Amino acid sequence: MYKRITINPQQMNGEPCIRGLRIPVATILILMSQCHTIEEILAFYPDLERDDILEALNFAAHTVTEREIPLLKSA
Repeated sequence: MYKRITINPQQMNGEPCIRGLRIPVATILILMSQCHTIEEILAFYPDLERDDILEALNFAAHTVTEREIPLLKSA
């Protein structure tokens, strides 16, 4: 389903990474949450491609929708 996301137990403790590179999906998400643009992320990581970032976002969105996350009730 995801051609650009790899999970290898022998690399980065099995964290989902981009195309077998040692760049975790979580790193991309953190950078995006800090308001870095795709262009900035590509400058930080020259081995990445725009489609890598888009697939990382898609992967993360699908990962979150597939599990139950307990929410705290407001007081």
